[in-house]
Amino acid sequence: MAQRPLLIVGAGGFGRETLEAVRALNRVEPTWDVLGFLDDDEARHGLEVDGLPIVGSIACAADHPDAQVVVTIGNPDNFTVRRRIVGRIGSEPDRYATIIHPAAVIPPSASLGAGTVVLAGVVATSGITIGAHVVVMPAVVFTHDDVIDDHATFGTGVRLAGAVRIGLGAYIGAGALIRERRTVGPWALVGMGAAVTRDVPAGEVWAGIPARYRRPVALPDDIRAEIELAGGVPA
Repeated sequence: MAQRPLLIVGAGGFGRETLEAVRALNRVEPTWDVLGFLDDDEARHGLEVDGLPIVGSIACAADHPDAQVVVTIGNPDNFTVRRRIVGRIGSEPDRYATIIHPAAVIPPSASLGAGTVVLAGVVATSGITIGAHVVVMPAVVFTHDDVIDDHATFGTGVRLAGAVRIGLGAYIGAGALIRERRTVGPWALVGMGAAVTRDVPAGEVWAGIPARYRRPVALPDDIRAEIELAGGVPA
């Protein structure tokens, strides 16, 4: 079977980690022909990162209509950017690759959306639903009936108990623990190592043990307007 062409959007740390996941998949079964990274930093164009060239800006995705794309950009200081980049490239699901490291445990009862990346050591148990363009760093655990909305991000070592709901674009910091049947609202941020025992409203930063409200997330105006329309106005 011919390998499918792939472009990795973002040549930073997460992009490099995604590349290694793709290489691990190819060692098991040759699947992807990685063409290179796309990055808007013009000073880096033409350079190699971990043996792969930066072939151009994000707009160059349009020059490769037959290639699938995976967007690997986003951090706690700017975790809304991934959705914006997907909007620039186009939202058609078949445009995006879903990458699952072969050392992740994802059962047949789980569903994953287009563009999602799951790194090594992740474990999902039963009935897990993960949306599109979700980032799951190593050693995250999802237990029964967790539901993860699009564009959410999970740092290394996050643990979700059963029937947890993570809202659109929420960022869950490394090592956080979330109690069963809790909800983290859209575009909320849970700090590293937090223990979440109560629902976290949309657009808020919660941290500590137990986790408590700290401040509103600094959100772009359009996303804040979305939250307001949905009735979840950050404090």
